[in-house]
Amino acid sequence: MARTPKPLPSLDWLTPRVKTSRAISLASFISLGALLLVWNLAFADLHGARIWVVIGIQLIPLLLVAPGMISGSPRAHAWTCFIVNLYFIQGVLAAIDPARMVYGWLEAMISLTLFISALLYTRWSYQYERKAGGES
Repeated sequence: MARTPKPLPSLDWLTPRVKTSRAISLASFISLGALLLVWNLAFADLHGARIWVVIGIQLIPLLLVAPGMISGSPRAHAWTCFIVNLYFIQGVLAAIDPARMVYGWLEAMISLTLFISALLYTRWSYQYERKAGGES
């Protein structure tokens, strides 16, 4: 018994979803970077550590995928789904500490939003490319 492939959604259905998920993922990507910068520059107690080293270590994973995120590459969005899990874990751990609870919840929620929107963008953009290429 052979399985019949599930038909792809129409281009009319996919187009607004691709645009919306890309906009949300890009906005949450930038928001996550801004949150990390603002927190470390203004609020974090680094106990004598060099601030630029801490910021550099926290932003390097985001900077690695930034060119692809800005250009709209589905592959970069897929890699971002892997990378953003680090920030989600960091946010959950920070939310346990009463002194960093707001920062932790913000980081966890922004990274969760980024994960979901980047995942949906990856899926829908590949479906869009397949459908636009003539696959049914």
